[in-house]
Amino acid sequence: MVEATQQVNSVEAGADPLTAALRQEARGWLETMLREELAVVLGGARHERTGARHGYRHGTRPRTVTTGLGPVGVAVPRGRLQTPTGEQEWQSQLLPRYARRARAVDAALVGLYCAGTNTRRLKRALQTLLGGGPVSRSAVSRVVAGLQAQYQAWRQRDLSGLGVVYVYLDAMHVKVRVLKRMAPLPVQAAVGVLADGQKVLLDLAVYASESGAAWGDFLERLTARGLPRPALVIGDGSKGLEAALARVWPGVLVQRCVVHKLRNLAAYCPKRLYPAVRADYHRIVYATNEPEARRAWLRFTARWGRELPQVVTSLEEAGPALLTFFQFPPSQWKTLRTTNAIERVIEEGRRRIKTQGVLPNVGAVVTILYGLVATGQLVLRRIDGYQDLGKVLNRTAA
Repeated sequence: MVEATQQVNSVEAGADPLTAALRQEARGWLETMLREELAVVLGGARHERTGARHGYRHGTRPRTVTTGLGPVGVAVPRGRLQTPTGEQEWQSQLLPRYARRARAVDAALVGLYCAGTNTRRLKRALQTLLGGGPVSRSAVSRVVAGLQAQYQAWRQRDLSGLGVVYVYLDAMHVKVRVLKRMAPLPVQAAVGVLADGQKVLLDLAVYASESGAAWGDFLERLTARGLPRPALVIGDGSKGLEAALARVWPGVLVQRCVVHKLRNLAAYCPKRLYPAVRADYHRIVYATNEPEARRAWLRFTARWGRELPQVVTSLEEAGPALLTFFQFPPSQWKTLRTTNAIERVIEEGRRRIKTQGVLPNVGAVVTILYGLVATGQLVLRRIDGYQDLGKVLNRTAA
């Protein structure tokens, strides 16, 4: 205990008086809580002799715990419990064996990591914030490994009871180090809309490409975990995704993201004509009803068919899937026209990931994205028009 106390005292000597005083109070509170925890387990207080007692104390063990106030040296009480199989050493639930940091500190480590702070800068920042408390590279790695384990468990959870109505599917490409070489890989993501309108992240996974096989595996894993066939899928229109949907959920209604399609049109459109093409395109996808949208489509084809045939061909490629949203309540059209619900996850991920350049491995990609939601840094809200989801559910049931 002497060595731990000297280490803490040396830190406190350079701290401001208020922090030092609070650290002393924290030591007292923690030791009191540990003694009370042990008393409950033993069935009696110190020196108390009762018939319900089933164990005894035997000294203390020195521990230094890193808290938000810095390192705090505590004397952890020890106890021996009498069990049917013999005596065994008591283990505190408040301060588990080998724990050297408060849970709030670990939460801060995870939060900073998911915010895009690399390990070196994270360690340097927290050593200052925690009053010189020890935060080694391996400690950061262990905390991140814990988040990765949570992600793996999250990917196995049952989805059958969620009541998913709509599913958004999209992917983002990130630079990942694979066998010491940089490679851009797609992270495929799924966001579901529940019966009450709340959006939830369903899955995240890294694949080698956006092929039909990759998207098929992604969807099959979702269905294997109990995800039912949704009333509508909103996607970016990639060929691999369309092929996978046709195989896994044949006949499911699909809405082609109108923003992605506009980007496709822009690829074939001269810059000087783009504002006019965009305005005519908006008359289609923002029409007040489907007949009006189809009339606007015919006008678009008639106006640009000769001058920009590739633009018209690209529009025709989308087919009826560009206007599927008209089959749903008007209050939800804004939400169902695009994959913006999932783009939010993707854009937040990009903002965090770009600070690290090339990510060290595939696991780091999904850990950061999952961590944004798990730590509350990214909160998904309800969709517009969620009050009308009952109409969709009734129609689907019929």
